[in-house]
Amino acid sequence: MMDTTDRQVTILLLEDSDFDAELISEHVRQVSPEPDILRAIGRRDYVEALENGCCDVILSDYSLPGFDGMAALDLAIEKAPNTPFIFVSGVLGEEIAIESFKKGATDYVLKQRLMRLPAAIDRALAEAREKVERRRAEEQLKLLVAELSHRVKNTLATVMSIVRRSASRSSTVEDYQQTLTSRLRALSDAHALLFESNWGETDLRQVLKRTLHPFRPGQGVHIGISGPDVVLEPKAALALSLIFHELVTNAMKYGALSTDSGKVEIEWKKSPDVGAGQQIQFTWRETGGPLVETSEPGFGHTLIARSAEYELDGEARIGFRPTGLVCEIQFAAA
Repeated sequence: MMDTTDRQVTILLLEDSDFDAELISEHVRQVSPEPDILRAIGRRDYVEALENGCCDVILSDYSLPGFDGMAALDLAIEKAPNTPFIFVSGVLGEEIAIESFKKGATDYVLKQRLMRLPAAIDRALAEAREKVERRRAEEQLKLLVAELSHRVKNTLATVMSIVRRSASRSSTVEDYQQTLTSRLRALSDAHALLFESNWGETDLRQVLKRTLHPFRPGQGVHIGISGPDVVLEPKAALALSLIFHELVTNAMKYGALSTDSGKVEIEWKKSPDVGAGQQIQFTWRETGGPLVETSEPGFGHTLIARSAEYELDGEARIGFRPTGLVCEIQFAAA
């Protein structure tokens, strides 16, 4: 049973009598919009139609030469289990009707009361569409639950890494508490932004501004931002949020933003779309800060490098130039 919302409905009519078939077809044509009628006379035609999957409703006589309605119902359940099946018969006793419903028939209409047929078809189509939508919703729910489980596991792994590395790099309890809280807040803010977009795509500029906002309360912090609109998938948005947080925290403590004269210029651009797909070239450039002194890379640098490699499928390069720190990140566009 396919979605019948935007296409012509096809009705498979299993009927050996030419007179009855014409009479039934006249009533079927009252359905709006008018359906296409595909007639099968015997078992071979009927099975072929079922296997082609070309029908949305099955109308079947109960008494057929060498082939009965229950056998037709069994074949429909086997080969087209989601297609509504309606018996249209001259005689259908109560016991047979009850048995057919138990086996999966949708409805039955007596040939003496064919005026009921259009309404029965409309009702069967509506119920079938409802079942299709319910199955889609259930499948979507399963996908969402699986995706949520995956994201929760990844987030917990990230949190555990942050907790462990922050502890190993902190000299005091207060320093550990401040560093850990700051990193977890950045992760939380990124999740909040993704929640606002219903865990869909978001914009690089939004992620950057949300991450930098706690560090720009007054006029003393000089950060320039420029670049085109870039769409990010949730995984990339989370990774970049943590990267931006590490960069701005380092700049506030040791780099350009630790002095009144320092500033940060942030820019990104899209590379030409070549064989590997379009790439984003992101640059964080600090100037006007204290004298740059190279040192052993800390957890922040490690987090930036690993996030770029494993979460963005890209590359991060951090350099200490005489004018200040420069971080260049290249990753694939969504």
